[in-house]
Amino acid sequence: MISAEARKQLIETAANARQWAYAPYSHYAVGAALLASSGRIYEGVNIENAAFPDSICAERVAVFKAVSEGEREFQAIAVVTSNGGSPCGSCRQVLGEFGVDTLVIMADETGRVVREATVRELLPGNFGPEHLPRV
Repeated sequence: MISAEARKQLIETAANARQWAYAPYSHYAVGAALLASSGRIYEGVNIENAAFPDSICAERVAVFKAVSEGEREFQAIAVVTSNGGSPCGSCRQVLGEFGVDTLVIMADETGRVVREATVRELLPGNFGPEHLPRV
């Protein structure tokens, strides 16, 4: 669990990050703030592309930034959208790679928390590293 203060900081950081989203096609700006076990927060925004499959979600940007800097364990992620939308399946899978107990806080653009759940709750029956054969 994270403190109320940490929760508030994550939501504010994600809300602030939304301004940098590149969403000229969907007009659905998403900001994410990922709290690593080290205490560091990594921001992410969605970045769309005219070739739609080449777009990337804010949650994955935050995770990839953190992982590229050596982080492997996460406590929580706040995702802020206009309406408090939930992470997509690809984002849930990527988050699950690093721990299904990570808290996911979904908030709208006013900072109102719409839902909180763990990755495990959002991705039941997930496929993880433990399902692959050891070589």
